[in-house]
Amino acid sequence: MAFVPRALTIAGSDSGGCAGIQADLKTFGALEVHGMSVITSVTAQDTRRVHTSSDLPLETIERQIEAVIEDIGVDAVKTGMLPSAEIIDVVSEKVKQFQIERLVVDPVMVSTGGDPLMGQEAVKVMKSKLFPQALVVTPNLQEAEFLTGHKITKEKELKEALEEIFELGPTSVIVKGGHSTDLNQSTDHFFDGETFRLFSEPRIETKNTHGSGCTFAAAITAYLARGLDLMESIASAKKYTTEAIRHSFPLGQGHGPLGHFWKYWQSEQ
Repeated sequence: MAFVPRALTIAGSDSGGCAGIQADLKTFGALEVHGMSVITSVTAQDTRRVHTSSDLPLETIERQIEAVIEDIGVDAVKTGMLPSAEIIDVVSEKVKQFQIERLVVDPVMVSTGGDPLMGQEAVKVMKSKLFPQALVVTPNLQEAEFLTGHKITKEKELKEALEEIFELGPTSVIVKGGHSTDLNQSTDHFFDGETFRLFSEPRIETKNTHGSGCTFAAAITAYLARGLDLMESIASAKKYTTEAIRHSFPLGQGHGPLGHFWKYWQSEQ
């Protein structure tokens, strides 16, 4: 049997199945990568909001990481919801211990419904310990504002935010453009210390985007695990996520999920 790429997500569980671990594993599966998970927190979540969450014990998180990597191994790793400074400490130490080079850090700070998922101390530790180990950090516009402490309304301010986040130590930064005001294009802004680059796809008019940020970061991780370089991985992830949004569907009373398996739905028609 041919080698199967291996991708690991370290994130929170979404009981509604739209975001978090569930969105990541769907993305990995759709992109033909073996997906593995380390759950950091269990949320009671639906399409409207996060009602409550319970963080797992630090030892449990640590052992999940060790069990997966020591036996199965990984080709790329993505982090999502890391709700406390202590959890980020554990994850950072394990990333360093196992010398993870293809690390995608998605700084999940606020849910689609607007609920905060990370405190100030956790953000501080993430910036100082996890960002310097990342191949790419993937905040959305709101998270970029939170990380820099500056409102972003102009192209110049966005470039300054990219530079400021880059100075925290990651190899590169991409600010996701799904929350921008451009009605025609969804444009992500990339910076690697030398080059600014744009990744654009048509904007899909729908409210069913729950988990789109998780999906984009997971898709980058999957393509990295498959051996693509970073630029190819981002471009491919952007196209995949756009089509998943195009095939999203209403569910519940809030923001519905993406159609992660759109390729297979098309092939059956």
